[in-house]
Amino acid sequence: MEYIFLALGFILLVKGSDFLVDGASNIARHFGISQLIVGLTIVAFGTSTPELIVNLISSSTSNTDLAISNVLGSNLFNTLIILGITSLIAPIGVQKSTVKKEIPMNFLVTLVLLVLVNDLILNQGNNLLSLSDGLILLLFFVIFFYYVFENAKDQNLENNKSKDQNNSLKIKDFIFVVLGIFMLYLGGDWIVSNAVKISESFGISQKIIGLTILATGTSLPELVTSITAVRKGNNDIAVGNVVGSNIFNILLVLSASTTITPIPFNPGDNITILVLLISTVLLWLFLRKDHKLTKGEGLILLLIYISYMSYEFIT
Repeated sequence: MEYIFLALGFILLVKGSDFLVDGASNIARHFGISQLIVGLTIVAFGTSTPELIVNLISSSTSNTDLAISNVLGSNLFNTLIILGITSLIAPIGVQKSTVKKEIPMNFLVTLVLLVLVNDLILNQGNNLLSLSDGLILLLFFVIFFYYVFENAKDQNLENNKSKDQNNSLKIKDFIFVVLGIFMLYLGGDWIVSNAVKISESFGISQKIIGLTILATGTSLPELVTSITAVRKGNNDIAVGNVVGSNIFNILLVLSASTTITPIPFNPGDNITILVLLISTVLLWLFLRKDHKLTKGEGLILLLIYISYMSYEFIT
């Protein structure tokens, strides 16, 4: 039954992402909202739901190793695998604001996480993500959302004349968004729960499960959504979805997890955070000149992920 539900989970992810991208794109075109804003908000939140649910469950059942490794693994998977694979399908063009604002913001929140979890290094106590740390992350989340909506308001004023008057708003568009998010959640839940059962029978550690199976399972919505978006020509949703999801994972998912219980941090996971910071900088360097991620650059991202995961399995 585990294998059957695993397969059904993949089917739900594929169809759910299709519904979500279609519905969100139609709503964006009607109101003149940029695809980037939709990717940073509706799509990013929808595809981050599996991470949120998994972390809340992990924290409530004292499986805190899964909570940290799931978020770090998901963000690595988003940055290196999703953008790497998506760029192999077609070069990904992005807006200037993505290079100037969103990616640096992604770097900043990851750096903030590095500081917060290293209390022992800073002589402040044990290495853990406490409730006060979670409140700091939540404050950054509020600032991020304020920026997104202010940016959306400015773009709406600029794009008022470019609204698609022929694209009438339909109830089915909202139904597609809600149904898509629900299917993504259900599919992600089935994949994760059954993949963990299968992997635990082989005696794999919580950290490895979190970095691989859980991170991959909860990031599959982002992967399928980004691939679907690029195939439909909505490149900004593809990149905005990844960047937005990374920010959501750190600021919202981890802050929500700390409300249940403080999350102990293994100093060895600093290597994972450093790889994530380096990957974010590399992505920024790739995009800063022509605002496009080429196939060759995507291949480099994939090789970095493979090298890092090989290191984790060896050590």
